Amino acid sequence: MKRMLLTGGTGLIGRHFIAKHKEHYDIRVISRDPKRAQRLLGDSVKAFTLDELDDVNDYDIIVNLAGEPIADKRWSDAQKERICQSRWTITERLVRLINAAENAPDVFISGSAIGFYGRQGDTPITEDFSQFHDEFSREVCVKWEDIANQANTRTCILRTGVVLADDGGALSKMLMPFRLGLGGPIGDGKQFMSWIHIEDMVRAIEFLIESEQCSGPFNLTSPKPASNAFFAHKLCKRLDRPCIFTTPTFAVKLLMGESSDLVIYGQKVLPMRLESAGFHFSFPVLVDALAALDLR
Repeated sequence: MKRMLLTGGTGLIGRHFIAKHKEHYDIRVISRDPKRAQRLLGDSVKAFTLDELDDVNDYDIIVNLAGEPIADKRWSDAQKERICQSRWTITERLVRLINAAENAPDVFISGSAIGFYGRQGDTPITEDFSQFHDEFSREVCVKWEDIANQANTRTCILRTGVVLADDGGALSKMLMPFRLGLGGPIGDGKQFMSWIHIEDMVRAIEFLIESEQCSGPFNLTSPKPASNAFFAHKLCKRLDRPCIFTTPTFAVKLLMGESSDLVIYGQKVLPMRLESAGFHFSFPVLVDALAALDLR
């Protein structure tokens, strides 16, 4: 059984990955609170702190998903620093250990986000796109990726979109107003939302681990991104609620501050390299993805 070191194990993606693969891999988790991680993830997963990691010689795979949630709080200067350092610091440490290893891991899977591209309107965005919009989300991702790409092993970068799951993440934060019949598009709703079902997210990580020909950046998004208005209407229909309200952009800016950029603007991101490598999505269509989630 291959041994895996995983960071971000108690986050949404990490929890789902471990639940599916804890019998396929010998998984060790880096956590700031190992006791809590152990309770959440079960006895089959060993958790310890980053300070206890001396080398990575015994690991075949490293999956790096750690990071302060980017949209949970307003972007004060202090919060921006937490968002950055929670990603950059642990990635730097892992890369140093990989490069110092006598027996380096076979593959390094490291997180990023579609924020790498910045706001892009309705322009189709593949991994080859180069007309970036400079803003905070791009700043975070560019340095995050630059650090990861210094690892002396096969490296895959996960440029992840909005992950749809029924037990956490962005969708859980959206549900309350929609359940109350108050949900709807933000602004004119034309901004694109590039999403991925949690099952496809987990499957794609496994695919990249096992596909030795894969390296570099991969967009982890459905091949059929949706406009914000389309998403709102389909979510209302899934919940059997009306979709008659819109949320003015000024109200979102007032509530969220600068972080409102994440929902007011968007990107139409396409998983070109993932599909070209042979990955097939279980949920390429939004209606099917929402139907597969337990949204009671």
